Amino acid sequence: MPLSNDVILAELSRIALPGGGDLVSRDLIRALSVEGDTVRFVIEADSAEMARGMEPVRAAAQAAIEAIPGVGRASVVLTAHDRGQGGAPAAPAPGPRIGRHPTPDDGPRNPSGVDRILAVASGKGGVGKSTVASNLAVALARQGRRVGLLDADIYGPSLPRMMGTTRRPASPDGKIIEPVRAHGVAMMSIGLLLKEDEAVVWRGPMLMGALQQLLGQVDWGRLDVLVVDLPPGTGDIQLTLCQRTRLTGALVVSTPQDVALLDARKALDMFAKLGTPVLGLIENMSTYICPNCGHEAHIFGHGGVEAEARKLGLPFLGALPLALEVRQAGDAGHPVALDDGPMADAYARIAARLIGGGMA
Repeated sequence: MPLSNDVILAELSRIALPGGGDLVSRDLIRALSVEGDTVRFVIEADSAEMARGMEPVRAAAQAAIEAIPGVGRASVVLTAHDRGQGGAPAAPAPGPRIGRHPTPDDGPRNPSGVDRILAVASGKGGVGKSTVASNLAVALARQGRRVGLLDADIYGPSLPRMMGTTRRPASPDGKIIEPVRAHGVAMMSIGLLLKEDEAVVWRGPMLMGALQQLLGQVDWGRLDVLVVDLPPGTGDIQLTLCQRTRLTGALVVSTPQDVALLDARKALDMFAKLGTPVLGLIENMSTYICPNCGHEAHIFGHGGVEAEARKLGLPFLGALPLALEVRQAGDAGHPVALDDGPMADAYARIAARLIGGGMA
């Protein structure tokens, strides 16, 4: 297997930490690079006190990486992000100010290093769009893709909770933001820059400027695909993304019932007017199987999205059931696509269809 960041992170996820978790799940790996047979990365402890007890972990991580076939040398540095010289608290680097009016640009373009951008959209809220976006990103990463995940739902950023990370992104120079890594995915959300219960009260131009910053001021690195979780509806964020990037296409998520499909059709019409390809439709909460008796119920109807896709001549990417484990996994910050089982398999099939079609 060729050396890659994902191979290294998979090995580092086996290094357990005192108090639980591992180097990857607790998001302690920084500046990971693979150059030829040399691997370099930083283990950034939460505090100087934590770092003092982590030398065995650093040594174990170096030994584990150097044991990977094809690795000639591993350079592993242990540091703490909240202490300066002599153990005194370090002055934090000034963070970038997110939320400004958009600035002129020279036409649609993707962030440097990003090959494809997939927008996950819905006509209305409550259909599980963010759940689909987060699990799809994880499923694509599990199939070997270099994946980023951008939470463009500025008013209701839920991906930090769903991806299990609350770490504030670093910005060494106060301008460029380093995304947070979670479950093999590079992630950025305005929710990581705010208190969890803090509201964003902005007009349209501020939203458009914020999205422009989250795309252009984040050091995404090399990505095969950036998954963008759009807010519900057909507003400023959708317009900005379609006009300012070379969007590969959009995935539209809906539940099967007629009321949801009414709004999904509006989203489809919006993308048609903006010249954005719709890569497929996904039916979420398609069926419910009682875990006690096995009875199958169609709480929100069944098959409506597939019928709509067939009528419009669009790909139907799959039906996802309504399952308690999905909600529990999202609340716990451990997307269900990380595990084995029917739900993970369902997301894996959608990811495989996108990869097979050259869309991801």
